[in-house]
Amino acid sequence: MFGGDPNKKTIAQYGGIAEQINDLEPDFEALTDDALRAKTDEFRARLGELIGNVEGLEEKEQFQAGQDALDEILPEAFAAVREASKRTIGLRHYDVQLIGGIALHKGSIAEMRTGEGKTLVATLPIYLNALLGKGVHLITVNDYLARRDARWMAPIYNMLGLSVGVLQMAAATENGKKAFLVDLERESPHEDQHHLRMVDRRLAYEADITYGTNSEFGFDYLRDNMTMRLGDRVQRGHHFAIVDEVDNVLIDEARTPLIISGPASGNLEWYGKMSQVVKQLKPEDYEINEKDRNASLTETGLAHVEQ
Repeated sequence: MFGGDPNKKTIAQYGGIAEQINDLEPDFEALTDDALRAKTDEFRARLGELIGNVEGLEEKEQFQAGQDALDEILPEAFAAVREASKRTIGLRHYDVQLIGGIALHKGSIAEMRTGEGKTLVATLPIYLNALLGKGVHLITVNDYLARRDARWMAPIYNMLGLSVGVLQMAAATENGKKAFLVDLERESPHEDQHHLRMVDRRLAYEADITYGTNSEFGFDYLRDNMTMRLGDRVQRGHHFAIVDEVDNVLIDEARTPLIISGPASGNLEWYGKMSQVVKQLKPEDYEINEKDRNASLTETGLAHVEQ
């Protein structure tokens, strides 16, 4: 699965964690379905205790506190996912998949060989990071794979009490306002709607786990930054994401820019005139608000513009 001497020490370390997960398997096999589902609430309560009060800490420090807490419960969380997978879709995570899941959680690229079950591997770090309640994104290369993988893996997440959202191409979902939640009780003769219940796009993002393509996540981000009201935004933040076919998405597809455009309104002549004015402004002529992504003129700047 992994090659190259530099990786041997890391893989050996991950192998030790995989052994801990294997040692827990009999204990999780003995749990009832309700007891297994209750593990999610237990893990979240423990995470709250481990992380503690992070108010006042910088964003990086808050993130690290969360990662340290997740590392603490990783063996048990992975064991829970393995058991849920066995009971729902009949697949058991093997050691190579456990190691791949640990690597993904650590932020590494895991190259899985054909037949090693990369779709199943992703369920491990997805569940673990979803426990923080900040949302997890699974980014794949097309709408079909987003639907397929979400529906295929949803029984695992549902058994553990987590919800799954699915984004589809905005043009096909009422101008981008709609998306789906996986609903395994919903039957449909149409493949693109089977086990999927249409919801507002915001609700798909509010699910514990959201599947979609890189372009849909990207365009939603752009649209959110064009809105005039916070209530019109659909994304709730960016916490943890797994990228499927990472070479395709981050290298090949990266050459295709995401652009939202539309017909210009008003007199275009003013755009050219103001562009020339802006180029003559000095730093003391304006203030930039990075949080709100806007700029405003100072009194000095107003005087210069009037001149």
